[in-house]
Amino acid sequence: MDMKKKNIVITGTSRGIGYELVSLLTDAGHNVLALSRDAAPVSGLEVSNCYCFSCDITDKKDVVRARAFVQEKWGHVDVLINNSGLLVNKPFAKLKWEDFQDSYAVNVFGAAAMTQAVLPFMKKDGHVVNISSMGGIQGSLKFPGLAAYSSSKGALITLTEVLAEEYKETGPSFNCLALGAVQTEMLEEAFPGYKAPVTAKEMAQYIMDFSLTGHQMYNGKILQVSSSTP
Repeated sequence: MDMKKKNIVITGTSRGIGYELVSLLTDAGHNVLALSRDAAPVSGLEVSNCYCFSCDITDKKDVVRARAFVQEKWGHVDVLINNSGLLVNKPFAKLKWEDFQDSYAVNVFGAAAMTQAVLPFMKKDGHVVNISSMGGIQGSLKFPGLAAYSSSKGALITLTEVLAEEYKETGPSFNCLALGAVQTEMLEEAFPGYKAPVTAKEMAQYIMDFSLTGHQMYNGKILQVSSSTP
């Protein structure tokens, strides 16, 4: 593994996989910008190579602030992990317009906005990793109540493929990890009482390794990271 210290931006870091990613990557010596609406959990880690502030990726001003940090403090970014996710679990008939808007704002538009903000600071060997869901995979088993969530995660998958094609000559690489069941608060919201075979820390370890080296082998690929259904 390339152990050169890297500059890594991660969204959705207040809990679950994102929080564990920050912990693992900073422990490995990398510089991390951790972005989440709630900055308190990560700031509690108190590590010198982690920078965090409250950032709502659906708010243009916050995205501009994140871009300014990268430009002024680092000058370049090696890895962007778009990990933010919003899950609404309701029967389709009860979903409101706002539920779809909010889901797509975080899961698609926010990821696109962060990517646009960081791209100017990424080189050919950079890596953008979008975190999607098995529910967004065409042909996968679908679950009632997740119409807004799963369809938005499907859009993120297609966005990944398009950007990989658009930037294939200049870089960076774009890949997407479609995650199966991981024991997180979000899983509990989607499937109350279900016990997943993978912990948040175990999945974070996989994502860390992939984000650091996966672009050497993959570009424009959607990897199904799942040992179970859901």
